[in-house]
Amino acid sequence: MTGADGAEDLGKALDAALAKPKRRIPRGGLVTGGVVTALVAAMGFTVLGLGVADNAVANYDASSWLWSRAKSEVARVNGLTGRVDTRVPVAQSRNHAMQVTQTDRFLVLRDLATGQVSSLDLATLQVMATTRTTSGLGVSIAMRDDAAFVVDAPQGVVRQLDPRSLVPIGEPVRYPPGISGGTFDGTGRLWVAVPSEGTVSAITPAPLPSAPADPLPTGVALVGVANPGSGGSGGGGVSPALVKTVTVADPSHDLAVSTLDDGVAVLDRTTGALTTVRGEREHQVVLQLPGIGAVPPRTNGAQVPVTVADGRQVVVVGEGGPVTQFKVPGSGADLRPAVAWAGRYYCADERSGSVYVFDERGQLVDTIEIKGANGPLELEVRENYLFINAPNSSTARVVDDKHHVRVVDKYADDVLGGDPPKDPPKPPPVKEDVVTKPSAPRSVTATAGDKLARVSWRAASDNGSAISKYVVEGGPQPVEVGARQRSIEIKGLTNGETYRFSVRAVNGKGTGPAKRGNPVVPTAEVPDAPASVTAEARPDGTVRVSWPAANGQGNRIAKYAVTATTAGATAPAGESTKTELIVAKGELDYGTQYAFTVVAVSDKGAASTPSPASDTVVPFTVPDKPLDVDAVAPNEPGTITVSWGAPPDNGRPITEYVVTVNGQTQRTAGTSLKVTGLPEGRAATATVRAVNEAGEGPTDTATATTIAKPTVTLGAARVSSTTVTVPVTVNDNGSAAQCQVTISYDGRSVASGWRACGDIVVNAWRAGTTYSYVASARNNAGQVDQPARNATTTTVNGLVYCVDPAGEYCGGGIGIYTGTRQVASEAVGDTPNGSRFTAWCKKTGTNIRAVQYNGNKASTWWVQITFKGNARYIPFAWLNLDNGDNINGLPTCV
Repeated sequence: MTGADGAEDLGKALDAALAKPKRRIPRGGLVTGGVVTALVAAMGFTVLGLGVADNAVANYDASSWLWSRAKSEVARVNGLTGRVDTRVPVAQSRNHAMQVTQTDRFLVLRDLATGQVSSLDLATLQVMATTRTTSGLGVSIAMRDDAAFVVDAPQGVVRQLDPRSLVPIGEPVRYPPGISGGTFDGTGRLWVAVPSEGTVSAITPAPLPSAPADPLPTGVALVGVANPGSGGSGGGGVSPALVKTVTVADPSHDLAVSTLDDGVAVLDRTTGALTTVRGEREHQVVLQLPGIGAVPPRTNGAQVPVTVADGRQVVVVGEGGPVTQFKVPGSGADLRPAVAWAGRYYCADERSGSVYVFDERGQLVDTIEIKGANGPLELEVRENYLFINAPNSSTARVVDDKHHVRVVDKYADDVLGGDPPKDPPKPPPVKEDVVTKPSAPRSVTATAGDKLARVSWRAASDNGSAISKYVVEGGPQPVEVGARQRSIEIKGLTNGETYRFSVRAVNGKGTGPAKRGNPVVPTAEVPDAPASVTAEARPDGTVRVSWPAANGQGNRIAKYAVTATTAGATAPAGESTKTELIVAKGELDYGTQYAFTVVAVSDKGAASTPSPASDTVVPFTVPDKPLDVDAVAPNEPGTITVSWGAPPDNGRPITEYVVTVNGQTQRTAGTSLKVTGLPEGRAATATVRAVNEAGEGPTDTATATTIAKPTVTLGAARVSSTTVTVPVTVNDNGSAAQCQVTISYDGRSVASGWRACGDIVVNAWRAGTTYSYVASARNNAGQVDQPARNATTTTVNGLVYCVDPAGEYCGGGIGIYTGTRQVASEAVGDTPNGSRFTAWCKKTGTNIRAVQYNGNKASTWWVQITFKGNARYIPFAWLNLDNGDNINGLPTCV
């Protein structure tokens, strides 16, 4: 059982053994055994780690797939062991943010930088299908078992997908633009909030068809278009069903969704009310929060943690109201919503890279430090484990239901060798600002319709405390709206009566000053809305919104008002007297999806209903300058290494970096570059800029000095009768240096050998001799030799001593020899007692005893002297040296 057939058979066996639904992946459909290799290669996926059979079995274990941004790969982490068993590198996604959605059978990846969506069958680790969506934030994927949905928040469209082919199933569920949520509860319902209506609704998926449909045609976008057309071909005409809608807030309040084991919890972030829907039971608790609350996408258990990042406070809410509340240590507002797990609450602080753990009483019981996290911390409960991933680093954590923490090395060498890439740089420290009430909103604008008015405004400055809501006054009664809902309709007005609306912002410090808008008079004589709207994101950071002229129904069109909608938010984009509006650079968030609607306003001040939404666009411009550019000189001549952190890409993926050093330009897709061929010992300035679809961004620079050969300074040589010592001081010029001294005499040279610089000692081979010496130093840039100098070793003299009062033994003198043996054949003459000689060196030979004639002196040493113009030897026993008769004061002859 091998290959694709083996994987299918093994998948069937596992389905049967584990009572999984039997859904066969046909061999004649989208992916067949013959094209798997080509498809994997085309997608850039490379599976490393377990074999196919092991993959299929391991997939049903307690595991989760975690993204590594710098490595551009997903790693499967076993919850039991905390170890990585399989890795899937993803081509062309390095340093991209990635949405990872998974079930026991499927893994779906959405690259936020490119919008590419890819589906993998985890039983075989084969790429099943790919499709594209609009890039950026706004589209998300939700999965449970075999059901998959793509949620297009800006357009308000929810589509079911076949995870095997990524083809839509049936008709989409349509909402007004700007929805939020889109996660499954424990019963298999997908919950979506509609802030403009103040509602939350549940969708149940259609059955998965027996065979996957053909993939979408090349170039067709799955989401991000105003009118995507009819539904998919899967499901035999069956569509997902909208089965429940519940009103949880007033219209235009900001809503956050957390799905439960048996329903949903919706936090009205404008009023602090938390509504839970479980079956037919609806329950609302109004919380007194010190700021804007947030909830996790999914809550396990009956109690919902609500996190107020500004106040670093968590309120745990049960059916009857708040159960406990606690403060999170630290400072700043970089807290992710606390996650409930096995009776404890885990709150991630992305600024410090810490996860604080609290028990049910709100007591801090543990702190999980994730060093080098350098950014987001993603917490998800899967398969009875809590997985904590730091996508910007090589590490993660796994927490079991007993709260034991295991450290995960996502770059483990036993799965995929090599050192991890450099972690992205740490974010700059957060400046602590003075916190006050918000400012007045900017540019409050009103237009009139039939018994209604539309009021829009630009955001107020929050002055250090997040804005929780806006209060709109001037209608029948004040209206509170969410901080992200800055374009609303005020209904119940009287035609012909003049209204003037004012708006004020509210934050944790109180209510700010009001800003009044223009007067309006509601009327039934309203113009038609523009029939369509087109939006185009342009490389300079602007967005061009255009539309055909509207029919004024007998009145002149005086202007058009444009509203931008993104996930869970609406805001005015501007007004224009023409049929286009250029939204200025920086007015919209780069990398976030937007759709636009247009209202026509007549010269009577009457406004049409909103137009249909435009296609979704993602504003973009050139990347920011690279982060923390650094240049160092490695231990290589003429070379520097430049490194940097990936900057914000501003809406389009960074395709390359341009590095210029001393007029030499190179390009790379990575975040480091080695530049060679530079002058040695010179400062080299590197200029780095990032490039995306919009062009080259601003530069940042760093300078390093290349290594050079050492610079040598010599001190005065010191000598003894046996050594020459030369003080050598060096400037290593950036590369660790070694030194050596070589002495020479009469055609012979002896070197000290390469060693640490300083006092270099060389053993001489003759005392009283003038040597030529050369000091040298070397490093990786090369070697330098100083000009030769001279040094003379200390002279040692000796006296021949042989005293015989009777004159019988010493009278003939002491023999001199060519060698160190006392043999007649090597004798060259005698020298009398009292003769003086210069001693050059010593050498071992025949043991000579002077007995009573020289104080019983005996030695195997012989001393080299000059006798009759030649180098000869005399026994040390008969020669008394004037250095205290220390034979070790002579060097050894060579």
